[in-house]
Amino acid sequence: METIKQRKRGSLIIISGTTCAGKGTVINKLIERNKNLQLSISYTSRPKREGEIEGKDYYFVTQDEFEKKIKQDDFLEYAKVHYGAYYGTPKKEIENLLAAGKDVILEIDVQGAQQVKDLFPETILIFILAPSMEIVKERIKARGTENSEQIIKRFEKAYREINEINKYNYVVVNDILENAVQKVESILISEKCRVDRIEEIAVENQEEIIHEFLMDKNFDNSTKTII
Repeated sequence: METIKQRKRGSLIIISGTTCAGKGTVINKLIERNKNLQLSISYTSRPKREGEIEGKDYYFVTQDEFEKKIKQDDFLEYAKVHYGAYYGTPKKEIENLLAAGKDVILEIDVQGAQQVKDLFPETILIFILAPSMEIVKERIKARGTENSEQIIKRFEKAYREINEINKYNYVVVNDILENAVQKVESILISEKCRVDRIEEIAVENQEEIIHEFLMDKNFDNSTKTII
């Protein structure tokens, strides 16, 4: 008989991070190495970009369709970003995955993380940081996809998010990718061992256990040793 019976329901994990911290790369590595982990696919009202796949990168809908889903309470959390597009996490899909025992990762920002935490207090919140803001600046420049105004807005948002770190359970600096992935894996393993994940403890009657032990033919009562 097992001593403890753990809760079969999956864990809800939020991974956030500043711009260019590499959180997406960390998440991809985690999912490659852990079969029970699944990334939640968000809905968005922004246009599909070249190379993006429907149902893999996002579920792409119109703004009217997104707002209809808001009214139907279809989202666990949602937000409208600075350039007017909506992003949202589907509630029903997350519930189904957790009930099936899957551990689900949400890659969302600080605002969305707080919305989810309010609904599911047991959510595990992990924040990924770049080694320095100087490195963030170099990574943004290397991409070459944004103008000066857009870069400034990204930096402003990054500094606001860093000030919200105290709302998270864990912070991982993504200096070396492998080290960062291992740290997140260690966090998830330790969370599985939490006492509040135990549904019941199965301990037999103490007197019965002692009696069975003494009557065991492999137990030599004269020498007080196990043979």
